[in-house]
Amino acid sequence: MSLIDTMKTKCTMIDKRTVPDGQGGTTPTWVDGAEFDAAIVKDSSMQARTAEKLGVTEVYTVTTGKNVQLDYHDVFRRESDGAIFRVTSNITDSKTPRVASFQFGQVTAEKWVLPT
Repeated sequence: MSLIDTMKTKCTMIDKRTVPDGQGGTTPTWVDGAEFDAAIVKDSSMQARTAEKLGVTEVYTVTTGKNVQLDYHDVFRRESDGAIFRVTSNITDSKTPRVASFQFGQVTAEKWVLPT
């Protein structure tokens, strides 16, 4: 078992849906979607720490298996503690090449609060 596999935790996609509000409009709602495993590590670089001091949200690197497709602004929940994250990059920018002996994708994400 690899280090990344050891660090993976259960996550659940959270999908945005719109439902009728009963007055002719719609209201956004969030529903649980597909489950997947990911290793989520906080970015502790000097640039990230400086940005946090200036009020920027915490930044994380999310590593998934090759079959998990996380897109820009996808939202997911880490099941171990209920933390919500929003993807801030494209997985197509950081996937291993097909010839690699190990396959994974990486995105950056920020801690996020679901809008109500």
